[in-house]
Amino acid sequence: MGTDRRNFLARAAAGAGALALSACKGPSETTWFPKVLDSAEVLTKKVQRLFAGSTTLAPEFTKADISPFFKANGTLNPGTTDYNAAVANNFQDWKISVGGLVEHPLKLSLAELRALPSRSQITRHDCVEGWSCIGEWTGAPLKNILALAVPRANARYVVFYCADPMSGDPTDPQYYYESLDLIEACHPQTILAYDMNGEALSVPHGAPVRLRCERQLGYKHANNVQRLELAESFDHINGGNGGYWEDNGYTWWAGI
Repeated sequence: MGTDRRNFLARAAAGAGALALSACKGPSETTWFPKVLDSAEVLTKKVQRLFAGSTTLAPEFTKADISPFFKANGTLNPGTTDYNAAVANNFQDWKISVGGLVEHPLKLSLAELRALPSRSQITRHDCVEGWSCIGEWTGAPLKNILALAVPRANARYVVFYCADPMSGDPTDPQYYYESLDLIEACHPQTILAYDMNGEALSVPHGAPVRLRCERQLGYKHANNVQRLELAESFDHINGGNGGYWEDNGYTWWAGI
């Protein structure tokens, strides 16, 4: 590929990405701007899939590149009674269920998850707030877990339900959730991570299990994952947009 063509593709991807990122500031009060944001989201997804491919890897780094301090994102501590009890028990009873549109629903303990084939990757975490950090993540490739569950033909998305409540109202905690389409869920760098920089995940970094999807912005990397649901659409799920922040105005596609 010639230099001019590479430069053109880079500008196209950057332009689409800039449009999509502008959507992360919240829902518009106009009638036309949401349509522009929706169009930008679709364009960004198509640009990445067309030019980068569905299996192209995000950049990986060396141990010398690991950030001396990795800033935590999301909820630093869910703090619920159930979560505190799980921490006190060293997550020995933590279960990750896989259900929805699958032939074989699963429930995996943390020990069973760790017993599966693993992948380690040193990658950069890019937050929509503008900061980045490099860390090493180890976990089970999500595609292997999905293969055990056997998605049904009409499954299109994987929805990740988490333990961290997003409101101060105990009667309506609005737990965090996120989602990926099956192409991104089966990407080689999409893992359910349980270690960071060679040690078990800490509470601020999403213990005991968090999603790492390295071609997506930070808010897609759900912490404290408890349950996976394969679904055909988001219509029946919370606000219907595929994620907590997406229900609050962010774009669903957060490719970088």
